[in-house]
Amino acid sequence: MAKAKRLSTHPVKKRAPVSKTVMKRLREICNALPDTTEVPAWGEPTWRVSGKIFAQLDDHHHGAAHVSVWLPAPDGAQQALIETDPERFFRPPYVGHRGWIAVVLDTDPDWDMVSALVAQAHGMTHKPKRSTKPSPRKRR
Repeated sequence: MAKAKRLSTHPVKKRAPVSKTVMKRLREICNALPDTTEVPAWGEPTWRVSGKIFAQLDDHHHGAAHVSVWLPAPDGAQQALIETDPERFFRPPYVGHRGWIAVVLDTDPDWDMVSALVAQAHGMTHKPKRSTKPSPRKRR
């Protein structure tokens, strides 16, 4: 399990029991993915790969109605998910205009679906390290 790299400049949040349970489950899902680092930011845990955020917890940040996770999504996925289940999905502030999706987690989510969406976000963000071994040249 990856440890947090640095401390957030935001004060430590008092979390409700449901928030702690959700955060623990989300942490297990995110940290199981390769090359993941957990970094606190804006008072919330974020999970990064290749230096970029692929998942961010929102525990009632700025008065949000739910505990959710924000994830980058493929083109068109945000609108399709929100139209399919607006009680579960919404367009998050700050990053929603870039196609990110928020998944509500404090109302008994389908954790297999959450895992799949997190893995998809990780895959969209992960850039495997290139081999230092030179590639073979083609002969003419």
